[in-house]
Amino acid sequence: MPASAIRHILATGQTLCFDAEGKPVDCAGSGQDGEFRTGLPWPEPRFELLENDLVLDRLTSLVWPRTASLGDFPMSWTEALSAVKLMNEGNAFDHADWRLPNRRELSSLVSYSHHRPALPAGHPFTVSQTWYWTSTTASLAPAYAWHVHLEGGRMFYGDKTRDAMVWPVRGKSPVLSRTGQRRCWDAFGTIIDCAATGQDGDLRSGAPWPEPRFDMEEDGVRDLLTGLLWTRSTDQCGICAWEDALREAKKRSKKGRKWRLPSIRELESLVDAEHHNPALPSNHPFTDIREAYWSSTSSAYGPDWAYCLYLHKGAVGVGFKAKREFHAWFVAA
Repeated sequence: MPASAIRHILATGQTLCFDAEGKPVDCAGSGQDGEFRTGLPWPEPRFELLENDLVLDRLTSLVWPRTASLGDFPMSWTEALSAVKLMNEGNAFDHADWRLPNRRELSSLVSYSHHRPALPAGHPFTVSQTWYWTSTTASLAPAYAWHVHLEGGRMFYGDKTRDAMVWPVRGKSPVLSRTGQRRCWDAFGTIIDCAATGQDGDLRSGAPWPEPRFDMEEDGVRDLLTGLLWTRSTDQCGICAWEDALREAKKRSKKGRKWRLPSIRELESLVDAEHHNPALPSNHPFTDIREAYWSSTSSAYGPDWAYCLYLHKGAVGVGFKAKREFHAWFVAA
């Protein structure tokens, strides 16, 4: 399958390549995200200004307020959900279908080639370089919810009773998939009825997953949602440094299938927010599950670091490229 046929995964925006010391290198033959640039390419321009100070993301078809701070101050997760309900009751911006974005919707705005803020160049938004709430609870610790830091693009979970910024969204996206979350929890981590909560488990926004999700092939596992082929064993080089992971993928590619280290968006596409330990769909066929995995995407905040996926949790963070601390899981189109 050609890389252009990959479904439900956006390009990261990364076009440059860097070595383990953060020095620029030629992308050709590097095996990095900046060489392959897989995923749905961004339109030009990416954003379109609408009436009432709203912005259409032409990549995802979602609509966002231009000012990315509901109420201009941070609030708790429960307050954030309530504030969005009040927006709808008041027909804010002449619309009554606002919601707190789920983790895939909010992170879709991130450009992994930018920082301070981690948004595409030329974006029209006024944002705070801090944490923003999503509607997705962290199943590992349901008194916590996922939030995205718009300074550098990391995604971790935070205590629901603490404060973060709120950026509501509306519309349906044909290109983003669901997170997989089907249950709802209150601020103390107690399971509650999802009806009318505005949580991810209530709205389940995004393209539904196929059933079954995965298909076994002779040399790997095909994800029928995205079209990507993954190695069945998720541990391809033991605990290794970033450049060792890139080299091992290149070595494996000489034997036939063009394996590579995945971009951070390709890795995150496997996350099922309903599960943890690991954060993968139930009945997945993968073996040798480890805690954290390198991506081929360098950190724009410090290019001697690269993005990684913490698979037991579903978190997106960064790791120091020169350090042997993560594992490698290979993908092919």
